[in-house]
Amino acid sequence: MRAYQNHLQSSDELVTPYEATRAGFIALALEKNRRATPFIVEAQIFKETASQAKIPTDLLLIPEIEMGLLTAAGLSEKSLIYLTSEDKIEAINGLIKNFLEPAGQSFIEEIVFRFLLTRGDALGGSMRNVGGVLAQRKLTRAILSTLTIAGRKYHWQHSKTKKWIAMTDDDSEIELSLRGISWENNNGSRTLIYNLNIPLVKSNVDLCLFSLPPTELIASESNRIDPEFAAPNTIALGELKGGIDPAGADEHWKTAQAALNRIRTAFSSVGYSPYTFFVGSAIAKRMASEIWHQLEDGTLSNAANLTQDRQVASISRWLCSL
Repeated sequence: MRAYQNHLQSSDELVTPYEATRAGFIALALEKNRRATPFIVEAQIFKETASQAKIPTDLLLIPEIEMGLLTAAGLSEKSLIYLTSEDKIEAINGLIKNFLEPAGQSFIEEIVFRFLLTRGDALGGSMRNVGGVLAQRKLTRAILSTLTIAGRKYHWQHSKTKKWIAMTDDDSEIELSLRGISWENNNGSRTLIYNLNIPLVKSNVDLCLFSLPPTELIASESNRIDPEFAAPNTIALGELKGGIDPAGADEHWKTAQAALNRIRTAFSSVGYSPYTFFVGSAIAKRMASEIWHQLEDGTLSNAANLTQDRQVASISRWLCSL
């Protein structure tokens, strides 16, 4: 029996049901609200501090709100890198003259609205890949649970510090800041890394499983693995697409399929053929048929719909057993 047959009997089982799509949109809304909370608190503090000003020009006398004024003026944190002190003062003066003074007694409300407008843009930017973030967290939790249930100890890599941390009794929410997982199985050392640049493929790959412990997996700060280690020690490479919107399903699959084809071509050129797999949240009927066909003819090694717990559990067991 092939690995995918443990959880799939037909292409129809890959299709995302309406209930899962609805639940996915709700999850995105909840995550957006969670991420918006710091911006709302910032706006409240900004308003309270700025309220010391009697007239708009008094705002210039409150040093604690300089960053808030720049934000209200429409300047992002990234743009401030390129601006001089004079540029910043000019932007704030423009805000006061063109928008706050015409607002009269409501200038505090006006400046808070403009602050939130700019921060909202930042939130929108962070939300563009939130589907992928949530997908990574869900798959990570499934893999961690699979290892725990099997009695296998693991180490995990922190996404910011890049340090590897030993498993503890309390691993709640580590998926929020996890970049990699390492464990031992009957076949030896295994290390799974997310979003790693594979030189042979010349691009980032969503999920990379290697037959090496973390100490031997040489990856730089730029998320690029040493070419010497890539090909012979690569077990499986996969694409993870967490977008839930059915309208974007085909586009996600086209992108993933192109990436998987590049992987197979690149590794084949040097005599290797790692397993390739696909995990997605939004899978439409035609897309499911194409995935099923590739599973049947051996092009794809495995696939799963991330919204279906049974499929997620099965592909997690498969990854942990390779």
